Amino acid sequence: MMNEENPKNEEEKDTNGQNRDQQIPEDQKPAHEVPTPRPETNIVQESVEKIKKELHQVIIGMDNAIDETMVALFTNSHVLFEGFPGVAKTLLVKLVSQTLSVDFKRIQFTPDLMPSDVLGTMVFDQKSGNFSFHKGPIFSNLVLIDEINRAPAKTQAALFEVMEERQVTMEGETYPLEYPFLVIGTQNPIDQEGTYRLPEGQLDRFVFKIKIPYPSIDEEQAILDRFKSDFNRREVEDNVKAVMNTENLKKCESFIEQIHISDEIIKYLTSLIHATRDHESIYLGGSPRASLAILKTSKAFAAIAGRSFVKPDDIQRACMPVLNHRLILSASAEMEGYSSEDIIKSIIDEIEVPR
Repeated sequence: MMNEENPKNEEEKDTNGQNRDQQIPEDQKPAHEVPTPRPETNIVQESVEKIKKELHQVIIGMDNAIDETMVALFTNSHVLFEGFPGVAKTLLVKLVSQTLSVDFKRIQFTPDLMPSDVLGTMVFDQKSGNFSFHKGPIFSNLVLIDEINRAPAKTQAALFEVMEERQVTMEGETYPLEYPFLVIGTQNPIDQEGTYRLPEGQLDRFVFKIKIPYPSIDEEQAILDRFKSDFNRREVEDNVKAVMNTENLKKCESFIEQIHISDEIIKYLTSLIHATRDHESIYLGGSPRASLAILKTSKAFAAIAGRSFVKPDDIQRACMPVLNHRLILSASAEMEGYSSEDIIKSIIDEIEVPR
């Protein structure tokens, strides 16, 4: 009797339990959930787990910032961190660089920094009688620009070409940068003394602006407990090892490109972007570059979540860090105390989500 009932119970579990989605034919699933063929192993998810394991030897919390940094890394995109001094912006970037077998450079931006200090300069060779190009620190794979908003507009403008086209033009000669090339900038909030507002054209070249908040009470207590006997953090920082190389990054980027995104999801994304351009509280809305940024980063979020298709949740997840530094609010909205995050949330709530 027991043996006869078990198959029935097992069948009920399959049809009503956690495996129910596996029983639905592909042609009956929602359009955005029909995946395209892809490799069986999710290399992106595995890579994120490996990097997080290394980072969490030192970093407490900051899970959202780490996930968004991984998305930028796997899509070969630039990212901007914003937060008050002392919230581990620079530390996070340095530790991420330690998990990668790539070249890393750090540039400290100051008010007197010149473009040639970043890009490089022409140097006269007395022996040959010719000028040769001496490459600057921007020629690297992962470039940390610390306190990027402390340099004036002239130096900021020097980053336009290198960030967008991944090349430097000097005296009519073009010098391409090697893959991968990521600029990770950190900045203090605008209301801090001695900072400059970044040009809109430069802000638009950062795929994300990631805001780093202060840690919670529990997180801060955990930080103090972890480093109470290691004031310089040297012991734990030295334990962070490289777990990825350039070839792994290329495989992750290729994997993300294969993630399926349906026509319905693309229409949803288009509706969100156009809503930013027609909103009464927004003076400057999202550009086509912003649309493409949401497209590729939503695919990366889906891959990190272990899915082969993009859901509306992935689009919404990508909207905030992609748009929060691109939108310019109207004067009336600013006077009423609204932030770009408030407007983005209201737009997401207003636009109908595809089923």
